[in-house]
Amino acid sequence: MKYLRPAVYWPARALMTGIALLLARIEVVGRERVPRQGALILASNHLNNADPPVLTIIFPRRLVFMAKQEALRWPIVGLLMRLAGAFPVRRLEADIGALRQASRVLHEGEVLAMFPEGTRSKEGGLGSAYPGTAFVALRTGTPILPIGITGTETIGFPRVLFDAVRLRRARVRVVIGDPFFLPPVSRITAEEVARCTDVVMSRIASLLPPSYHGQYGQTDTAAGQTVERERAR
Repeated sequence: MKYLRPAVYWPARALMTGIALLLARIEVVGRERVPRQGALILASNHLNNADPPVLTIIFPRRLVFMAKQEALRWPIVGLLMRLAGAFPVRRLEADIGALRQASRVLHEGEVLAMFPEGTRSKEGGLGSAYPGTAFVALRTGTPILPIGITGTETIGFPRVLFDAVRLRRARVRVVIGDPFFLPPVSRITAEEVARCTDVVMSRIASLLPPSYHGQYGQTDTAAGQTVERERAR
């Protein structure tokens, strides 16, 4: 199965790229900030089911998605996601199996794609994040690449098809931030994970317009500065 994943992923990516060119204009800012090798956690806000395909299209490396288990049950799409390497997570509980799989992905030097909010935002703004992203980053010492997506919330069927016929493609913008490390901790506690989760979300919020900040409307710049100071020690 492992060796089948690239054979499924890259053709599927090419197909999605062709479809995206018809349905949307995707602007990418900061592509040069993507590390070309090594383990990496991609952390993005989540507006629409179109977000994973958009990230797949614009990212130069193969992504392994930690996906809600419901999505992997979808006919055809769920099967393709599994064949491409995606693995399920139970969002409302501590899914030890998913966290172990995430660690294995990173141990192999791959890119793990995560949506810290765990689900799509219903109002467009950032919602409360689950602790999984920060926990995995702290446990593995892996850098995080923050991503801010806007515009995908306008993509929906059949509207997007009608707009494409009228040559009105959806406008999507993806802003890629600088990769960063969370500060090492002597012990991974719930308090440390919560604090680091706020740091991750503040980094994502800083890449989004104010109207998308949601519960992170007061971007926690102080938290980010604290991380940098702790790393410099």
